[in-house]
Amino acid sequence: MYKKILVPVDLSHMDKIPKTLRTAIDMAKHYQANLCYVTVTNSTPGAAAHNPKELAGKLAEFAHEQGQAHGIKTDAKVLESVDTAVELDSELLGAIKDTGADLVVMASHTPGLGDKLHLLRSNAAEIVKHSDISVFVVR
Repeated sequence: MYKKILVPVDLSHMDKIPKTLRTAIDMAKHYQANLCYVTVTNSTPGAAAHNPKELAGKLAEFAHEQGQAHGIKTDAKVLESVDTAVELDSELLGAIKDTGADLVVMASHTPGLGDKLHLLRSNAAEIVKHSDISVFVVR
């Protein structure tokens, strides 16, 4: 049913998404799908890497390790953004098209008061709203 599963990740917050990673791996195994890990970064140093090139290497290594450990096909894609806070959703939507993904598995926070008051917004909700493919949100 699914051939390409896109999984947005932030290498500096991997401890917060183990359930998302397990879900994506299980689905990739079940459907014999390729799992594409994607991250959006800016050109300035961050917690995960000093620059986008270093981050691309780390993400590729992570994807390779996951593929080997779980017997699935994986790849990785790093997207550069001038302002990740503003452009994250559009970059992820572009990655969906560029990779040919037919499913997105992503983490999201549990909606709370900030969401109801429109002080916070969910990236997952934006992807669901603007994409014509399946999105599986893990909390």
